[in-house]
Amino acid sequence: MTEERGSAAAGSAVIEGADWSEATEEAIRRAQAELGERPVDLALLFVSAAWEAQVEPILSRVRAVTGAAVLAGCSGQAVIGRGREVEGTPAISLLLLHLPGGTIWPAHVTQPDLAQLELPMDWIRFVGAPRPAINAWLVFADPFRLDVEHLLDRLAMAYPETPIVGGLASGDLRTPATRVFLNGHVYHEGAVLIGIGGDVTVRTVVAQGCQPIGRPWTITKAEGNVIAEIGGRPALDVLIETVQSLGPEDQLRARRNLLVGLVIDEYRAEFARGDFLIRNLLGVDPRAGTIAIGAQPRVGQTIQFQLRDAAAADDDLGHLLERARAELGPLTPTAALLCSCNGRGRDLFGVPDHDAQAVATRLAPVPLAGFFCNGEIGPVGGKPFLHGFTASLALFVPRRAG
Repeated sequence: MTEERGSAAAGSAVIEGADWSEATEEAIRRAQAELGERPVDLALLFVSAAWEAQVEPILSRVRAVTGAAVLAGCSGQAVIGRGREVEGTPAISLLLLHLPGGTIWPAHVTQPDLAQLELPMDWIRFVGAPRPAINAWLVFADPFRLDVEHLLDRLAMAYPETPIVGGLASGDLRTPATRVFLNGHVYHEGAVLIGIGGDVTVRTVVAQGCQPIGRPWTITKAEGNVIAEIGGRPALDVLIETVQSLGPEDQLRARRNLLVGLVIDEYRAEFARGDFLIRNLLGVDPRAGTIAIGAQPRVGQTIQFQLRDAAAADDDLGHLLERARAELGPLTPTAALLCSCNGRGRDLFGVPDHDAQAVATRLAPVPLAGFFCNGEIGPVGGKPFLHGFTASLALFVPRRAG
Protein backbone atom coordinates (compact mmCIF):
# COMPACT_ATOMS: atom_id res chain seq x y z
CA MET A 1 0.00 0.00 0.00
CA THR A 2 1.20 3.51 -0.72
CA GLU A 3 1.72 5.38 2.55
CA GLU A 4 1.93 8.89 1.14
CA ARG A 5 -1.44 10.59 0.81
CA GLY A 6 -2.48 13.17 -1.75
CA SER A 7 -3.91 13.12 -5.23
CA ALA A 8 -3.37 10.29 -7.70
CA ALA A 9 -1.20 11.19 -10.67
CA ALA A 10 0.30 9.58 -13.74
CA GLY A 11 2.74 10.06 -16.58
CA SER A 12 3.00 8.24 -19.89
CA ALA A 13 5.04 8.08 -23.06
CA VAL A 14 5.09 6.07 -26.27
CA ILE A 15 8.42 6.05 -28.12
CA GLU A 16 9.36 4.45 -31.42
CA GLY A 17 12.73 4.07 -33.07
CA ALA A 18 15.43 1.73 -34.27
CA ASP A 19 17.26 1.51 -30.93
CA TRP A 20 15.40 -0.14 -28.05
CA SER A 21 17.78 1.26 -25.42
CA GLU A 22 17.33 4.85 -26.57
CA ALA A 23 13.56 4.38 -26.81
CA THR A 24 13.48 3.02 -23.26
CA GLU A 25 15.46 5.94 -21.85
CA GLU A 26 13.31 8.48 -23.64
CA ALA A 27 10.05 6.82 -22.53
CA ILE A 28 11.23 6.83 -18.91
CA ARG A 29 12.34 10.45 -19.15
CA ARG A 30 9.07 11.71 -20.61
CA ALA A 31 6.80 9.68 -18.32
CA GLN A 32 8.76 10.77 -15.24
CA ALA A 33 8.70 14.38 -16.33
CA GLU A 34 4.91 14.27 -16.46
CA LEU A 35 4.56 12.42 -13.16
CA GLY A 36 7.03 14.60 -11.30
CA GLU A 37 8.81 13.46 -8.15
CA ARG A 38 5.96 11.28 -6.92
CA PRO A 39 6.69 7.61 -6.15
CA VAL A 40 5.55 5.03 -8.72
CA ASP A 41 3.13 2.48 -7.28
CA LEU A 42 2.32 0.76 -10.58
CA ALA A 43 4.04 0.86 -13.97
CA LEU A 44 2.44 -0.63 -17.09
CA LEU A 45 4.79 -1.40 -19.98
CA PHE A 46 4.03 -2.69 -23.48
CA VAL A 47 6.79 -3.66 -25.90
CA SER A 48 6.59 -4.24 -29.65
CA ALA A 49 7.19 -7.82 -30.76
CA ALA A 50 10.35 -6.71 -32.60
CA TRP A 51 11.96 -6.02 -29.20
CA GLU A 52 10.79 -9.18 -27.40
CA ALA A 53 14.41 -10.36 -27.02
CA GLN A 54 15.22 -7.13 -25.20
CA VAL A 55 12.31 -7.22 -22.73
CA GLU A 56 14.44 -8.28 -19.76
CA PRO A 57 16.92 -5.36 -19.99
CA ILE A 58 14.02 -2.99 -20.70
CA LEU A 59 12.23 -4.19 -17.55
CA SER A 60 15.41 -3.94 -15.54
CA ARG A 61 16.03 -0.37 -16.64
CA VAL A 62 12.44 0.77 -16.03
CA ARG A 63 12.44 -0.73 -12.52
CA ALA A 64 15.85 0.66 -11.64
CA VAL A 65 15.12 4.22 -12.75
CA THR A 66 11.47 4.58 -11.73
CA GLY A 67 11.56 2.48 -8.56
CA ALA A 68 8.13 1.11 -9.48
CA ALA A 69 6.65 -1.02 -6.70
CA VAL A 70 4.93 -3.19 -9.33
CA LEU A 71 5.76 -3.37 -13.04
CA ALA A 72 3.54 -5.36 -15.40
CA GLY A 73 2.74 -5.66 -19.09
CA CYS A 74 3.17 -7.76 -22.21
CA SER A 75 4.29 -7.87 -25.81
CA GLY A 76 2.17 -6.28 -28.51
CA GLN A 77 1.92 -6.48 -32.28
CA ALA A 78 1.62 -2.70 -31.94
CA VAL A 79 1.62 -0.40 -28.92
CA ILE A 80 -0.60 2.51 -27.93
CA GLY A 81 0.05 5.80 -26.15
CA ARG A 82 -1.89 8.99 -25.54
CA GLY A 83 -3.39 9.88 -28.92
CA ARG A 84 -1.07 7.50 -30.81
CA GLU A 85 -1.03 3.93 -32.10
CA VAL A 86 2.39 2.81 -33.33
CA GLU A 87 1.88 0.16 -36.01
CA GLY A 88 4.62 -1.41 -38.13
CA THR A 89 7.48 0.24 -36.21
CA PRO A 90 9.22 -1.02 -33.04
CA ALA A 91 8.12 0.96 -29.99
CA ILE A 92 7.43 0.84 -26.29
CA SER A 93 4.59 2.37 -24.30
CA LEU A 94 5.01 3.21 -20.61
CA LEU A 95 2.51 4.38 -17.99
CA LEU A 96 3.64 5.37 -14.48
CA LEU A 97 0.96 5.60 -11.79
CA HIS A 98 1.09 7.23 -8.38
CA LEU A 99 -1.90 5.88 -6.44
CA PRO A 100 -1.96 7.20 -2.85
CA GLY A 101 -4.23 5.14 -0.66
CA GLY A 102 -4.29 2.38 -3.28
CA THR A 103 -3.22 -1.22 -2.98
CA ILE A 104 -1.74 -3.41 -5.71
CA TRP A 105 -1.99 -7.21 -5.66
CA PRO A 106 0.17 -8.82 -8.40
CA ALA A 107 0.19 -12.50 -9.40
CA HIS A 108 1.23 -14.77 -12.25
CA VAL A 109 -0.97 -17.77 -13.06
CA THR A 110 -0.33 -20.67 -15.48
CA GLN A 111 -2.49 -23.38 -17.02
CA PRO A 112 -1.34 -25.98 -14.43
CA ASP A 113 -2.28 -23.49 -11.71
CA LEU A 114 -5.83 -23.27 -13.11
CA ALA A 115 -6.35 -27.00 -12.48
CA GLN A 116 -5.71 -26.35 -8.78
CA LEU A 117 -7.75 -23.16 -8.53
CA GLU A 118 -11.34 -24.30 -8.91
CA LEU A 119 -12.96 -22.86 -5.78
CA PRO A 120 -13.20 -19.18 -4.81
CA MET A 121 -11.19 -19.76 -1.64
CA ASP A 122 -8.42 -21.34 -3.71
CA TRP A 123 -8.08 -18.07 -5.63
CA ILE A 124 -8.24 -15.92 -2.54
CA ARG A 125 -5.40 -17.92 -0.97
CA PHE A 126 -3.40 -17.90 -4.24
CA VAL A 127 -3.65 -14.13 -4.68
CA GLY A 128 -3.51 -13.36 -0.97
CA ALA A 129 -6.28 -10.76 -1.21
CA PRO A 130 -9.69 -11.13 0.47
CA ARG A 131 -12.72 -10.23 -1.63
CA PRO A 132 -13.28 -6.74 -0.17
CA ALA A 133 -9.64 -5.83 -0.90
CA ILE A 134 -10.03 -5.96 -4.69
CA ASN A 135 -11.91 -3.23 -6.57
CA ALA A 136 -10.82 -4.27 -10.09
CA TRP A 137 -8.47 -6.61 -11.97
CA LEU A 138 -6.11 -5.97 -14.86
CA VAL A 139 -5.25 -9.10 -16.86
CA PHE A 140 -2.55 -9.59 -19.51
CA ALA A 141 -2.50 -13.15 -20.83
CA ASP A 142 -0.77 -15.41 -23.32
CA PRO A 143 -3.38 -16.59 -25.86
CA PHE A 144 -1.67 -19.84 -26.86
CA ARG A 145 -1.00 -21.76 -23.64
CA LEU A 146 -3.79 -20.63 -21.32
CA ASP A 147 -7.55 -21.19 -21.20
CA VAL A 148 -8.38 -17.52 -20.71
CA GLU A 149 -12.15 -17.96 -20.60
CA HIS A 150 -11.74 -20.51 -17.78
CA LEU A 151 -9.46 -18.06 -15.97
CA LEU A 152 -12.02 -15.25 -16.27
CA ASP A 153 -14.84 -17.50 -15.12
CA ARG A 154 -13.00 -18.64 -11.98
CA LEU A 155 -11.61 -15.19 -11.15
CA ALA A 156 -15.11 -13.73 -11.42
CA MET A 157 -16.46 -16.43 -9.10
CA ALA A 158 -13.80 -15.62 -6.52
CA TYR A 159 -14.27 -11.84 -6.84
CA PRO A 160 -17.88 -11.31 -7.97
CA GLU A 161 -19.06 -7.96 -9.32
CA THR A 162 -15.44 -6.86 -9.74
CA PRO A 163 -14.46 -5.33 -13.12
CA ILE A 164 -11.90 -7.42 -15.03
CA VAL A 165 -10.24 -5.70 -17.98
CA GLY A 166 -7.18 -6.29 -20.15
CA GLY A 167 -6.11 -8.22 -23.21
CA LEU A 168 -4.25 -11.13 -24.74
CA ALA A 169 -0.63 -10.49 -25.63
CA SER A 170 0.25 -10.38 -29.31
CA GLY A 171 3.44 -10.55 -31.33
CA ASP A 172 4.84 -11.70 -34.64
CA LEU A 173 1.87 -13.08 -36.59
CA ARG A 174 4.10 -15.83 -38.01
CA THR A 175 5.02 -17.22 -34.59
CA PRO A 176 2.62 -18.50 -31.89
CA ALA A 177 4.65 -16.90 -29.10
CA THR A 178 4.08 -13.91 -26.84
CA ARG A 179 5.48 -12.54 -23.60
CA VAL A 180 3.85 -11.38 -20.38
CA PHE A 181 5.88 -9.82 -17.65
CA LEU A 182 5.72 -8.98 -13.99
CA ASN A 183 8.40 -6.99 -12.19
CA GLY A 184 11.71 -8.48 -13.40
CA HIS A 185 10.28 -11.74 -14.75
CA VAL A 186 9.44 -12.47 -18.39
CA TYR A 187 6.99 -15.34 -18.92
CA HIS A 188 6.32 -17.26 -22.14
CA GLU A 189 2.97 -18.52 -20.84
CA GLY A 190 0.21 -17.80 -18.36
CA ALA A 191 -1.33 -14.52 -17.30
CA VAL A 192 -0.27 -11.59 -15.17
CA LEU A 193 -3.01 -10.42 -12.80
CA ILE A 194 -2.97 -7.01 -11.15
CA GLY A 195 -5.53 -6.48 -8.41
CA ILE A 196 -6.41 -2.83 -7.75
CA GLY A 197 -7.70 -2.00 -4.27
CA GLY A 198 -7.89 0.64 -1.58
CA ASP A 199 -8.89 4.15 -2.67
CA VAL A 200 -8.50 3.37 -6.39
CA THR A 201 -10.75 1.52 -8.80
CA VAL A 202 -11.28 1.13 -12.53
CA ARG A 203 -14.18 2.30 -14.67
CA THR A 204 -14.49 0.35 -17.94
CA VAL A 205 -15.61 1.17 -21.47
CA VAL A 206 -16.02 -1.86 -23.74
CA ALA A 207 -16.66 -0.87 -27.37
CA GLN A 208 -17.36 -3.99 -29.42
CA GLY A 209 -17.53 -2.07 -32.68
CA CYS A 210 -21.14 -2.75 -33.62
CA GLN A 211 -24.28 -0.86 -34.57
CA PRO A 212 -27.61 -2.41 -33.49
CA ILE A 213 -30.10 -2.96 -36.30
CA GLY A 214 -33.78 -3.79 -36.10
CA ARG A 215 -35.17 -4.15 -32.62
CA PRO A 216 -34.54 -6.38 -29.58
CA TRP A 217 -36.25 -9.79 -29.63
CA THR A 218 -36.71 -12.67 -27.20
CA ILE A 219 -35.23 -16.09 -27.99
CA THR A 220 -38.06 -18.61 -27.70
CA LYS A 221 -36.34 -21.83 -28.81
CA ALA A 222 -32.64 -22.74 -28.78
CA GLU A 223 -30.33 -25.69 -28.32
CA GLY A 224 -26.58 -25.50 -28.01
CA ASN A 225 -25.40 -22.68 -30.27
CA VAL A 226 -28.41 -22.97 -32.61
CA ILE A 227 -31.36 -20.59 -32.32
CA ALA A 228 -34.54 -22.07 -33.77
CA GLU A 229 -37.10 -19.43 -32.85
CA ILE A 230 -37.07 -15.72 -32.05
CA GLY A 231 -40.32 -14.19 -30.85
CA GLY A 232 -42.12 -17.45 -31.65
CA ARG A 233 -41.06 -17.32 -35.31
CA PRO A 234 -38.29 -19.09 -37.25
CA ALA A 235 -35.06 -17.32 -36.36
CA LEU A 236 -33.98 -17.04 -39.99
CA ASP A 237 -37.24 -15.30 -40.91
CA VAL A 238 -36.59 -12.66 -38.25
CA LEU A 239 -33.03 -12.17 -39.52
CA ILE A 240 -34.18 -11.76 -43.14
CA GLU A 241 -36.92 -9.36 -42.12
CA THR A 242 -34.43 -7.29 -40.11
CA VAL A 243 -32.03 -6.94 -43.04
CA GLN A 244 -34.81 -6.16 -45.50
CA SER A 245 -36.07 -3.35 -43.24
CA LEU A 246 -32.76 -1.51 -43.69
CA GLY A 247 -32.11 1.13 -46.32
CA PRO A 248 -30.26 0.10 -49.50
CA GLU A 249 -26.87 1.33 -48.24
CA ASP A 250 -27.16 -0.46 -44.90
CA GLN A 251 -28.30 -3.64 -46.63
CA LEU A 252 -25.04 -3.61 -48.58
CA ARG A 253 -23.09 -3.06 -45.36
CA ALA A 254 -24.90 -5.95 -43.72
CA ARG A 255 -24.06 -8.52 -46.39
CA ARG A 256 -20.67 -9.38 -44.91
CA ASN A 257 -20.82 -7.79 -41.47
CA LEU A 258 -23.76 -9.31 -39.61
CA LEU A 259 -23.40 -10.39 -35.98
CA VAL A 260 -25.68 -10.93 -33.02
CA GLY A 261 -25.89 -9.20 -29.65
CA LEU A 262 -27.02 -11.07 -26.55
CA VAL A 263 -28.16 -9.21 -23.44
CA ILE A 264 -26.39 -10.44 -20.31
CA ASP A 265 -28.27 -8.42 -17.69
CA GLU A 266 -31.98 -8.86 -18.38
CA TYR A 267 -33.04 -6.71 -15.43
CA ARG A 268 -32.57 -3.40 -17.23
CA ALA A 269 -35.71 -1.51 -18.23
CA GLU A 270 -34.31 -0.97 -21.73
CA PHE A 271 -31.18 -1.96 -23.61
CA ALA A 272 -28.56 0.17 -25.30
CA ARG A 273 -25.00 -0.09 -26.62
CA GLY A 274 -22.78 -1.69 -24.03
CA ASP A 275 -25.55 -4.00 -22.79
CA PHE A 276 -25.04 -6.61 -25.54
CA LEU A 277 -22.37 -9.29 -25.76
CA ILE A 278 -21.42 -9.40 -29.45
CA ARG A 279 -20.85 -12.79 -31.04
CA ASN A 280 -20.40 -14.05 -34.60
CA LEU A 281 -23.23 -15.28 -36.79
CA LEU A 282 -21.74 -18.61 -37.86
CA GLY A 283 -24.32 -19.79 -40.38
CA VAL A 284 -27.95 -20.38 -41.29
CA ASP A 285 -30.05 -23.40 -42.21
CA PRO A 286 -32.69 -22.30 -44.76
CA ARG A 287 -34.57 -25.62 -44.54
CA ALA A 288 -34.89 -25.58 -40.76
CA GLY A 289 -35.13 -21.78 -40.49
CA THR A 290 -32.40 -21.73 -37.81
CA ILE A 291 -29.25 -19.69 -37.23
CA ALA A 292 -26.01 -20.72 -35.51
CA ILE A 293 -24.00 -18.26 -33.43
CA GLY A 294 -20.68 -18.22 -31.58
CA ALA A 295 -22.26 -18.53 -28.14
CA GLN A 296 -24.66 -20.66 -26.11
CA PRO A 297 -27.90 -18.63 -26.06
CA ARG A 298 -30.70 -19.43 -23.65
CA VAL A 299 -34.48 -19.34 -24.03
CA GLY A 300 -35.82 -16.03 -22.74
CA GLN A 301 -32.62 -14.15 -23.52
CA THR A 302 -32.85 -10.88 -25.43
CA ILE A 303 -31.15 -10.77 -28.82
CA GLN A 304 -30.60 -8.00 -31.35
CA PHE A 305 -28.83 -8.25 -34.69
CA GLN A 306 -25.75 -6.09 -35.16
CA LEU A 307 -23.73 -4.62 -38.01
CA ARG A 308 -19.94 -4.28 -37.75
CA ASP A 309 -17.63 -2.28 -40.03
CA ALA A 310 -15.40 0.79 -39.72
CA ALA A 311 -18.31 3.22 -39.59
CA ALA A 312 -20.13 1.16 -36.96
CA ALA A 313 -16.95 0.76 -34.89
CA ASP A 314 -16.27 4.50 -34.98
CA ASP A 315 -19.84 5.34 -34.00
CA ASP A 316 -19.92 2.72 -31.23
CA LEU A 317 -16.68 3.87 -29.59
CA GLY A 318 -17.65 7.52 -29.83
CA HIS A 319 -21.08 6.87 -28.33
CA LEU A 320 -19.69 4.89 -25.39
CA LEU A 321 -16.95 7.42 -24.68
CA GLU A 322 -19.49 10.26 -24.65
CA ARG A 323 -21.64 8.25 -22.26
CA ALA A 324 -18.64 7.58 -20.00
CA ARG A 325 -17.76 11.27 -19.96
CA ALA A 326 -21.31 12.17 -18.96
CA GLU A 327 -21.31 9.55 -16.18
CA LEU A 328 -17.95 10.75 -14.86
CA GLY A 329 -19.25 14.31 -14.60
CA PRO A 330 -16.57 16.72 -13.36
CA LEU A 331 -14.20 13.86 -12.52
CA THR A 332 -11.18 13.45 -14.80
CA PRO A 333 -9.59 9.98 -14.76
CA THR A 334 -6.04 9.79 -13.49
CA ALA A 335 -4.93 7.62 -16.40
CA ALA A 336 -6.12 4.99 -18.85
CA LEU A 337 -5.23 1.56 -20.21
CA LEU A 338 -6.39 0.83 -23.78
CA CYS A 339 -6.47 -2.73 -25.12
CA SER A 340 -7.48 -2.64 -28.78
CA CYS A 341 -7.96 -5.55 -31.17
CA ASN A 342 -5.22 -6.09 -33.75
CA GLY A 343 -8.04 -6.20 -36.31
CA ARG A 344 -8.77 -2.53 -35.68
CA GLY A 345 -6.14 0.15 -36.25
CA ARG A 346 -5.20 1.43 -39.68
CA ASP A 347 -6.40 -1.75 -41.46
CA LEU A 348 -9.97 -1.20 -40.29
CA PHE A 349 -10.30 2.58 -40.17
CA GLY A 350 -7.96 3.55 -42.99
CA VAL A 351 -6.26 6.17 -40.79
CA PRO A 352 -3.74 5.87 -37.94
CA ASP A 353 -4.40 6.40 -34.22
CA HIS A 354 -8.18 6.00 -34.39
CA ASP A 355 -9.00 4.53 -30.97
CA ALA A 356 -6.29 6.44 -29.09
CA GLN A 357 -7.39 9.72 -30.66
CA ALA A 358 -11.02 9.00 -29.84
CA VAL A 359 -10.17 8.55 -26.15
CA ALA A 360 -8.11 11.75 -26.11
CA THR A 361 -10.66 13.94 -27.88
CA ARG A 362 -14.01 12.53 -26.76
CA LEU A 363 -13.16 11.62 -23.18
CA ALA A 364 -9.95 13.21 -21.86
CA PRO A 365 -6.30 13.43 -23.00
CA VAL A 366 -5.06 11.64 -19.87
CA PRO A 367 -1.81 9.65 -19.58
CA LEU A 368 -2.45 6.39 -21.41
CA ALA A 369 -0.71 3.17 -22.42
CA GLY A 370 -1.88 0.05 -24.19
CA PHE A 371 -1.38 -2.43 -26.97
CA PHE A 372 -2.99 -4.28 -29.88
CA CYS A 373 -4.39 -7.59 -28.64
CA ASN A 374 -5.11 -11.13 -29.78
CA GLY A 375 -8.34 -10.80 -27.81
CA GLU A 376 -9.74 -8.19 -25.46
CA ILE A 377 -11.08 -8.62 -21.93
CA GLY A 378 -13.86 -6.51 -20.50
CA PRO A 379 -17.20 -6.72 -18.70
CA VAL A 380 -20.63 -6.76 -20.29
CA GLY A 381 -23.66 -6.75 -18.03
CA GLY A 382 -21.34 -6.96 -15.03
CA LYS A 383 -19.64 -10.18 -16.20
CA PRO A 384 -16.16 -10.48 -17.78
CA PHE A 385 -15.85 -11.81 -21.32
CA LEU A 386 -13.21 -12.41 -23.94
CA HIS A 387 -13.97 -10.34 -27.04
CA GLY A 388 -12.77 -9.79 -30.58
CA PHE A 389 -12.59 -6.57 -32.68
CA THR A 390 -13.09 -4.62 -29.45
CA ALA A 391 -11.54 -1.58 -27.78
CA SER A 392 -11.45 -2.29 -24.04
CA LEU A 393 -10.64 0.76 -21.94
CA ALA A 394 -9.81 0.94 -18.23
CA LEU A 395 -10.01 4.34 -16.56
CA PHE A 396 -8.25 4.74 -13.20
CA VAL A 397 -10.51 6.73 -10.89
CA PRO A 398 -10.90 7.31 -7.14
CA ARG A 399 -13.07 4.68 -5.53
CA ARG A 400 -15.00 7.23 -3.50
CA ALA A 401 -16.15 8.92 -6.72
CA GLY A 402 -17.67 5.89 -8.30
